[in-house]
Amino acid sequence: MVKDNIIITSALPYANGEIHLGHIVSTYLPADILARFYRSIGKNVVFTCASDDFGTPILLQSEKQNKTPEEYVKYWKERDLKDFTDLGILFDDFRNTSSKENIKLTQYFFNQIYNNDLIYRKEINQLYCNTDDKYLPDRYVLGTCPYCKEDNQYSDGCEKCGRAFNHSEILKPICAICKNEPVMKTSAHYFFKLSALSDKLKTWLNNNDNLQKDVKNYVIRWIEDGLNDWDITRDISWGVNIPLEEAEGKVLYGWFDNHICYISTTIEHLNSKGINGKEFWNDSTIYHYIGKDIVYHHYLFLTAMRLAINEEYKLPDFIPTRGHLMLQGEKFSKSRGMYIGLRDFLSDFPADYLRYYLTRITPYDQSDVNFDWDDFQVKINNELVASIGNFIHRVLSFTNSKYNGIIPEPKELDNDDNELIELIQESKNKVMENIENNHIDRAMKNILDLSDGCNRYFQKKEPWKGNSENTIYISMNAVQSLGILLNPFMPHSIDKLFNTMNIEKKKINWENCGELKIEANHKINDAKILFEKIENKAINEQKQKLK
Repeated sequence: MVKDNIIITSALPYANGEIHLGHIVSTYLPADILARFYRSIGKNVVFTCASDDFGTPILLQSEKQNKTPEEYVKYWKERDLKDFTDLGILFDDFRNTSSKENIKLTQYFFNQIYNNDLIYRKEINQLYCNTDDKYLPDRYVLGTCPYCKEDNQYSDGCEKCGRAFNHSEILKPICAICKNEPVMKTSAHYFFKLSALSDKLKTWLNNNDNLQKDVKNYVIRWIEDGLNDWDITRDISWGVNIPLEEAEGKVLYGWFDNHICYISTTIEHLNSKGINGKEFWNDSTIYHYIGKDIVYHHYLFLTAMRLAINEEYKLPDFIPTRGHLMLQGEKFSKSRGMYIGLRDFLSDFPADYLRYYLTRITPYDQSDVNFDWDDFQVKINNELVASIGNFIHRVLSFTNSKYNGIIPEPKELDNDDNELIELIQESKNKVMENIENNHIDRAMKNILDLSDGCNRYFQKKEPWKGNSENTIYISMNAVQSLGILLNPFMPHSIDKLFNTMNIEKKKINWENCGELKIEANHKINDAKILFEKIENKAINEQKQKLK
């Protein structure tokens, strides 16, 4: 059972490039759908995110563009937020890991963990490039994963197998700047005793039944194989300074501070509303939405850091994790042209078409899903347009033409009328259960099945032959119920629908679904086509872009 207070976060977008469709599928769209749903049933929802500002790649790119890191991340934060907003991903707050509030909380975490004897200082051999005259943390080094032996990986973890490791462990390292082989030099670093928390991590994983079993099981295997202590410092200038005198000139690794920003952003947002943010945090059901490539960091690093300060800040109840998005059966790759930026998509198609399609094709598991332009066209034309849009437009148009837009007075309901009402109520319960269990693809299929049932009802009743009062009265209420169910998924379209129906959206909530709330004599506005077919030409143009 979820609490009345709900906190939902999405993995922080790195302030180093545009948002593409692969980012949306696992992390932002499912989180936004859940936030909208819980608001509709009266929960106190806080949905937050932030720009992930620190780290080597940003330092590298800002230097190349002759900008300060602050200028560089400001640009990407503003651009990313606009893209999210235009897609309908509406955060209650979107801040920065470089904010003074997050820096303060990050340093507080460091001090607490340090005082609990779970951070220690150690001299280590670190890769150093003589050509560029600098230490080479993380993204300055490319090499082979020490676990799965995948080539062309950065030195803080493998994108293929998901394992994190220390930069000195990478095999066949080269400098990412000059491509020369680096040498080893001694440098002092700070380590978090991740290994000391193995038992607590395992206990938490075993006791949390909300976590996906397949993810939980392989994280437990990682723990049983033995966890390495975690190097949490870097020799670069752009990051959170370590709050120790002897650590001058070193900063914390980005994965130490970025998920603390879930807490700092949420708490500061609540405090700004006059709500005690920390109390709210600790009395909430908490969701952290991620993609499968950062499981290690969220199931181990994030959890261990909160355990290390005695759960002063509540651990997540759910860490919904989904697979990657493929494009035409291949990995997203900007260099190879297999790539769709979110802004490019929104320039060519309605935002809700993307929200609908990604919801339909993305299961709640680790499997990768495929964005296929032909399948996109089929699902929009044959489902969204031909079923959902068709029923809605037929009802609205018939009401306009036959009754001048005024809902007729119903007569005694017959079996077909009552069966449709029952179908709506059954569908509502199925959709609710699937959303709460994070199966948004199944929830959308429930809605599509309901729409098909509504079309069968309308066709069977044949209102154009007369005696149409009940059909239109019931159908108009069915349209409202479809709108309520669809609203978490397709908010732009439902705004337009409720405007046409002359309904104040803010006065409608989940409980109204299945109820005959639209009364006789209610006047609707002129019907407009809500969803339009995608022509072959538009799809062929998109395929040509990929070539």
